[in-house]
Amino acid sequence: MTKYLVRHYVTADFIAEKVVDETEIDTEKNNLKQNTIPDGSFSFIMVEQSEKLIRTTYEKYDENLNNSSKEWTWNR
Repeated sequence: MTKYLVRHYVTADFIAEKVVDETEIDTEKNNLKQNTIPDGSFSFIMVEQSEKLIRTTYEKYDENLNNSSKEWTWNR
């Protein structure tokens, strides 16, 4: 039986949150210091029903990882 690998490219809205000590931010100057951009130390929660399908692809699936002769099928 032939197997296929199906990929969905999806976007979604997330909330990133983290509890920090008062020494890690400057509330008087509204400066978040090292917490300006969320990183792996933040918890990420996806907003319900915010996902949007951008593109779907599928290809024949086999155990050979470096097979460049596979044909891809794109659905945009």
